[in-house]
Amino acid sequence: MLKAIKGNIIFTKTSDAFTVFENSYIILDKGKVKGIFKEIPKEYKNTEIIDYTDKLIIPGMNDLHCHASQFKNLGMAMDKELLPWLETYTFPEESNYADIEYATKMYRKFVKEVWKFGTTRITVFATVHKEASMKLMDIFKEVGLGAYVGKVNMNMNCPDTLLENTHDSITDTEEIINKYNDTDSIVKPIITPRFIPSCTSELLKGLGDLCLKYNIPMQSHLSENHDEIEWVKSLEPESKFYGDAYNRYNLFGQTPTLMAHCIHCSQEEIDLMRENNVMAVHCPASNFNVGSGAMPIRKLIDNNIKLALGSDISGGHTLSIFKAIVSAIQLSKLYWVNSGKKCNFLSLSEAFYIATKSGGSFFGKVGSFEEDYDFDALIIDDSDLNHANYSILERLERFIYVGDDRNIIHRYVCGKLIEEPSIEL
Repeated sequence: MLKAIKGNIIFTKTSDAFTVFENSYIILDKGKVKGIFKEIPKEYKNTEIIDYTDKLIIPGMNDLHCHASQFKNLGMAMDKELLPWLETYTFPEESNYADIEYATKMYRKFVKEVWKFGTTRITVFATVHKEASMKLMDIFKEVGLGAYVGKVNMNMNCPDTLLENTHDSITDTEEIINKYNDTDSIVKPIITPRFIPSCTSELLKGLGDLCLKYNIPMQSHLSENHDEIEWVKSLEPESKFYGDAYNRYNLFGQTPTLMAHCIHCSQEEIDLMRENNVMAVHCPASNFNVGSGAMPIRKLIDNNIKLALGSDISGGHTLSIFKAIVSAIQLSKLYWVNSGKKCNFLSLSEAFYIATKSGGSFFGKVGSFEEDYDFDALIIDDSDLNHANYSILERLERFIYVGDDRNIIHRYVCGKLIEEPSIEL
């Protein structure tokens, strides 16, 4: 089960610096990193060597917020704000997933695109449809990518075609948990209330009970849009703020929790996120496109909030987390300028760390090449980017900014080479 992979190895143990091993060997045992060496130690002298000399070896990307059922709408309706965008484009498309053949076709195309852009682990919203959600999980298992997949829960404030009965919504969710909650699998269920406005108190309580009963993680949206925040106040008047509404139902850190956007969080909300260890998912492209605003990422970092990046398609227009890294840096620079240069912008190492080790931590020991971490990795051939006079870190930066999926020649998950998925039914 031992193997050695040779190349220019780059990762971030911490957010403030890259760790670089030039033309060195990563020793793997059962898909996990044993160590990194300039020369192969004697005890590993008979180990199989996979030679990527002069290529870049980096951790796979982690996408912590994505709507798989919106894949068909990529690059559409970018002139609408969040709530009209949902009503006009998103909900009608999601209704199509009642048809399992349609769902299978689109989900296969989606997963292939995830693979294409170098994402090795992902958390996704499916739809309210139980069978289609399970089909997406099966496709991820077939392909070999790691994923948390959530059957969406909605029993109010949505079209009749997506409206769930409360009991059925909870029962269907529990059925998926019982079928797929295998501790040895890298494809698992996640509790997924769409957001507070789409769920009654009864449904939210039932989902929180499932979280506690099965120790299942949850994902949703938080403080993305001013209209949305006011809507939550009217629906949950006893709650102090948006996050408190989730917290009242055991959906805010009682089990591992992802909250996407977190653009307009009050200090009180941020304090509760830190106290409950809630992870905030930054989705810069989506925030641009639907006009929601800019996450104050430096403020969240300074408040010790765990962070990840998300593509958030189809609010976002690309599944590339490399593009999310660039957008996050650019957005932080706008924030820096507008703050009178008081809120420092993200460095490349910080943004890379958020996309790899920080986001990867939601899946376990993922996103780094430290000992005992899963070997989730991308092999980058940047020979077409004129790298002869560049350092390894300069080459990485160039790839992130001007390279694309054509530079990713191989993808590994848990030490296993993941081949290009088929979209055939």
